[in-house]
Amino acid sequence: MFRTDLFKGKRILITGGGTGLGKAMARRFMELGAELHICGRREGVLQEAAKELADATGGKIYTYPCDIRVAQAVDDMIGTIWQQHGPLDGLVNNAAGNFISRTEDLSPRGFDAIANIVLHGSFYVTQAVGKRWIAEQRGGSIISIVTTWVWTGSAFVVPSAMSKAGIAAMTQSLAVEWGPKGIRVNAIAPGPFPTEGMTKRLAPTEALEKRMISAIPMRRVGNMPELANLAAFLMSDEVGYITGEVIAIDGGQWLNGAGGFGALTDLSDAEWQEIRAAIAATNAKDKAQRTV
Repeated sequence: MFRTDLFKGKRILITGGGTGLGKAMARRFMELGAELHICGRREGVLQEAAKELADATGGKIYTYPCDIRVAQAVDDMIGTIWQQHGPLDGLVNNAAGNFISRTEDLSPRGFDAIANIVLHGSFYVTQAVGKRWIAEQRGGSIISIVTTWVWTGSAFVVPSAMSKAGIAAMTQSLAVEWGPKGIRVNAIAPGPFPTEGMTKRLAPTEALEKRMISAIPMRRVGNMPELANLAAFLMSDEVGYITGEVIAIDGGQWLNGAGGFGALTDLSDAEWQEIRAAIAATNAKDKAQRTV
């Protein structure tokens, strides 16, 4: 089904589309003929990704610096897309953040850093797009990137588990509410994929990375094209009867121990200090890059 004109004439927005999973999905959609729109907080990263993707695929791609934690900024961005390019046909809620931490060590700011992006931001973008489709009596397809923790919860990533579970609930709720209006809403629950954010914040030490992979029945992390192909499948009109589903792509990880971080309960205080220091160093580096 992955013919080169699958998404010809379609406009798709991916939040957090300049790096990682978002960038991989953007490339696949462009290879299949879509006009891509990506947003994120770092304009330089977006522009660099757009050039790389345009050169690789020959497709059209547009960038929007936007903090999806701010509802008005989101609505302004979606309005700009509608006015300058025309209505979107698809949306991928991909922007996220996460880090492992003992819950007793979390600050309110640390919790909000995740919940404001994942839960609030995903809702703001979904509503801004959905209300325009409904007003214009247009159909559309929405995919949200969640985790397998939406079914089980997960120790040591409580802000993400809570927020992603909310997005899964939104997916199922809107599939029913917006189904009669021709809008499909699905979600993908990836296991470990080798992105910079995942590695440095969820497996910041070599020992944790080995522990994570050993818990995956297929004994490997995912390959980006595998997730990108699943996203293309769900986005396409050819599977127009699928809605309200959360589909795991994790090598069987969540079936083999809930796909979370429960095994980390045996870590010592010293090991947690090492983890916190590694994550703090990554955050400081990212902050410095955003100010350049």
